[in-house]
Amino acid sequence: MALRVIGVGVGRTGTYSLKLAINQIGMGLCHHMEEVLHDMPRQVPLWVAAAAGKPDWRQIYDGYESAVDWPTACFFRELIREFPTAKFVLTQRNPAKWADSFGATIYKLLADKDQAPKEMHAWLEMVSNVIAKTGFPPGLDRDALARAFIAHNDAVKEAIPPSQLLVFEVKQGWGPLCRFLDMPVPSGEFPRTNHREEFWDRVNGKI
Repeated sequence: MALRVIGVGVGRTGTYSLKLAINQIGMGLCHHMEEVLHDMPRQVPLWVAAAAGKPDWRQIYDGYESAVDWPTACFFRELIREFPTAKFVLTQRNPAKWADSFGATIYKLLADKDQAPKEMHAWLEMVSNVIAKTGFPPGLDRDALARAFIAHNDAVKEAIPPSQLLVFEVKQGWGPLCRFLDMPVPSGEFPRTNHREEFWDRVNGKI
């Protein structure tokens, strides 16, 4: 099954809200890091191989028609070649605010990964490698994170043809996304979710 929509914005840019929105407008089941967390025995080795340059995209995305968030966001260059007719969505936010959010959630989780339960170590190691490969190695300060965030977004804009790329902030709501995907606007508000407390609840398996 080929991916129809690929989110190439990094985590903490509204990727979970985008996942819910894509599912709601009928663009197929959407892959997100949450799927990796819930299926670690199968998904983690596939992503380890992808990070090592040996991806099996058909196995990774088996059953999905769309994908957002990390690990997907790391591989935008590979994915435009693998799925040349897909539409790409680059979720963005203010770089400094993103650095604060990322530093308080994902970056903190990875910095403390040695203290995590043993069953999470392989997943955390894969996540750390993929995020470093995206341009966010351990040890960056707030300003360096913000610069790396801008660099990732610029690299995406350079790699993806403009006609296939939507640069999007989730606060813009349904309009830009539905126009880009040529889908009707659903009733109800655009999903807004995965604040910092919810992030930790997801990681810890509470939701």
